[in-house]
Amino acid sequence: QVQLVESGGGLVQAGGSLRLSCAASGRTFSSYSMGWFRQAPGKEREFVATIKWSGGSTWYADSVKGRFTISRDNAKNTVYLQMNSLKPEDTAIYYCSADPLGRIYTHKHWGQGTQVTVSS
Repeated sequence: QVQLVESGGGLVQAGGSLRLSCAASGRTFSSYSMGWFRQAPGKEREFVATIKWSGGSTWYADSVKGRFTISRDNAKNTVYLQMNSLKPEDTAIYYCSADPLGRIYTHKHWGQGTQVTVSS
C-alpha cells in the first residue's frame, strides 16, 4: 500500500522560502509520477507540480513556475518542493501525490497534507 507522508509546512512571511518533503513507501516508484497539489480555503484542490520518478521530467502550474522547484531523491524515496518568493496567495494545505500510471495532472494516491501559511 502506498504511503505518502509530508513534512516541512509552516508559517512564513511573504518573500520567504519553505521546503516541503514527502517520504514515499510501499511500492517501487520507478514507473510513478509524483507531485504536489494544494487546496486553499473555499477553493478546489489544484495542481502545483509533477515529476516523473524515472528521468526526472517536471511540470508546473503557471502560478508557481520560476518560484517552485520539484525534485526527488531516489535513494531516500523522497520528493521535495522548494518554494521561494512565497506570496500570500500560496497559502494552502499542500498534498503530496503519486500516480502508478505516470499521469501529470491526475493522481491516485494522496498524503495527509501539510499547512503552508504566507503572511503579508
